[in-house]
Amino acid sequence: MFVKICGITNESDALLAVALGADAVGFIFAPSPRQVSKEQVKDIVRQLPSEVMTIGVFVNERPESVIRMVHEIGLTGAQLHGSEGPNNVEYVASRIPVVLKGFSGERPSLDRISQYQVSAVLLDSDIPGSGQPFDWSGIAGLSASVRLILAGGLNPANVAEAISVVKPFGVDVSSGIEAKPGKKDPAKLRAFISRSRAALSEVHGVLEDPEAGMNPFLQDLIAQKTAILQSSNEGVFDWEEEP
Repeated sequence: MFVKICGITNESDALLAVALGADAVGFIFAPSPRQVSKEQVKDIVRQLPSEVMTIGVFVNERPESVIRMVHEIGLTGAQLHGSEGPNNVEYVASRIPVVLKGFSGERPSLDRISQYQVSAVLLDSDIPGSGQPFDWSGIAGLSASVRLILAGGLNPANVAEAISVVKPFGVDVSSGIEAKPGKKDPAKLRAFISRSRAALSEVHGVLEDPEAGMNPFLQDLIAQKTAILQSSNEGVFDWEEEP
């Protein structure tokens, strides 16, 4: 199971999310009310425990820029949330530990998802960060075949129902727990994480262990990628959008 708090813009929100049990925090580098700079994120990341996954969110950024940012900041990985094609995503995935492929405004087929060799697939609403959910019933079968992270319009009031319908590997939230764009509401944050973990535990039949340390998801990915990263070749790759 996996709970990611996205749209982090400040240290206090990041530390609170981690203290409340978030597995990952996300930083948006694409234009957004929650957009952050490399310097901001560097300052936040150095304050976080090493077992917390830190993800940079990029939209149609050149692969080399994504890889460089991840390494320079010390992020765990990247979420590619635009029209990135499979070859570009694979190139990035061969050079950093974790890559999530985000899809917005579409419900991709299993055949389409299988073109992307990534750590997990994230499904978002038509307008990311809008707080508007989509019809979960249309993707309920995907979670049996792919590592699926559900996003888009989630909040403390609906996350348990969403998890019950979709049965995802994990969930991702940004605007649904905010006091205002870029600033999290502590009460909503606490409720969302608590209800998400309870619902995910029920769906997957996993008991939570607060002393478990690093999320097994992150442990497995790091182990799988070590050999690939050590043997990867440097190079420049032109951005290729999806057909």
